[in-house]
Amino acid sequence: MADFAKSRVPGFAVDVYQNEFLPEGGREVSAIVTVTSTGGGTTGGAPLPSASGAPAGIPAHGPSAAVVIMVDCSGSMDYPPQKMRNARDATAAAVDTLRDGTEFAVVAGTHVARQIYPDGGRLAVAGAATRAEAKLALRRLTSGGGTAIGTWLRLAGELLGGSGARIRHGILLTDGRNEHEAPAELAAALESVTGRFTCDARGVGTDWEVKEVTGIASALLGTADIVADPARLAADFTAVMERTMGKAVADVALRLWTPVGVEVLFVKQVAPSVEDLTGRRTEAGPRAGDYPTGSWGDESRDYHVCVRVPAAAVGREMLAARASLIVPAPDGGAPEVLSQGLVRAVWTDDLAASTAINPQVAHYTGQAELAQVIQQGLDARKSGDIPDATAKLGRAVQLAAASGNADTAKLLSKVVDVVDVATGTVRLKAKVAEADEMTLETRSTKTVRVKK
Repeated sequence: MADFAKSRVPGFAVDVYQNEFLPEGGREVSAIVTVTSTGGGTTGGAPLPSASGAPAGIPAHGPSAAVVIMVDCSGSMDYPPQKMRNARDATAAAVDTLRDGTEFAVVAGTHVARQIYPDGGRLAVAGAATRAEAKLALRRLTSGGGTAIGTWLRLAGELLGGSGARIRHGILLTDGRNEHEAPAELAAALESVTGRFTCDARGVGTDWEVKEVTGIASALLGTADIVADPARLAADFTAVMERTMGKAVADVALRLWTPVGVEVLFVKQVAPSVEDLTGRRTEAGPRAGDYPTGSWGDESRDYHVCVRVPAAAVGREMLAARASLIVPAPDGGAPEVLSQGLVRAVWTDDLAASTAINPQVAHYTGQAELAQVIQQGLDARKSGDIPDATAKLGRAVQLAAASGNADTAKLLSKVVDVVDVATGTVRLKAKVAEADEMTLETRSTKTVRVKK
């Protein structure tokens, strides 16, 4: 059985894993598209050499990255009092991690958004002097007021919109629910900044809403996580900023082209986390659509592509889809193709070949189901539907064990008592720490790579 096809160009590689064989009349084709960026042909996140006369650390064509840090300064950040101090220290640590030449700003978020460094609706350029000034401004941060996250995002969008940086990124920290604007206002703000920058979102403590924070990160192609202990904020912010500084290529899209008669059923990112991209398609010419993937450093991600092809007789074969990685051209012309791979369909009367399930496809189908049943189980638990919660979380235990997802299995063990892993038999714990339940919900979409 032909297991994968491979296509490589400097910097990016696309590997396609699938079982291309279908029985007579078979129509559904699944493939795992693995995209790997190795830094070849990119700067690896480092500034390009400056031309004569450019400020130190800044490329002549402009900065390579711009970052806005949004810090919750609402009244709840004073409870306990050290939470605000931890947030200041974490933001200072993030500022220290900025690469020289990076544009940046810090926004204090309450029921309004206020730029605290620099002033005047502009971005500062990271260097020894501006880092010191930013940390001095952070000392004056105090808590008070409400929470309207949409205003924070809009201000970040305005600041980053004025930058010519290739990588535009936000880091958002909140400790509470978005109580001072309607859900529709937050949704409108998210829509207005989608595609303008990526954003990592963090919830500190346990009084924030998981679906709000994960929804922000999902819409803006970033990560979401819980920092239950505020003392760990500095380490988390430092790690987030280090990853941001490692990004080198922005606005990458997965372009899927399909022949006449082929229907795209779904496109999902399945590693390092599950993210359904199907509804984010933008048309890109006849029978082609683009799915956003955000910015890249040296990393690898997996995507599950599923298409429906026209039925055919034994012996026929066809190109079912072509998956390409593209980036916009600087001059606004045709986008550059970084790499591509092919998805095939071959009809056969060999029963063993047509019924075999590709290991990568099987693994990630299970990982997507794992994320889904955890969410369903926790929702059922919250609504008091104990039988459904037990069944769903039991299935999650079974899937986590079968796929080797040890981290998720450990999180599940804090919510349920496992009676039998193989059958998914569990009992809900009578008492569950709120931080444990929120951690499981926040990290439910994180996956493990298939063992090849």
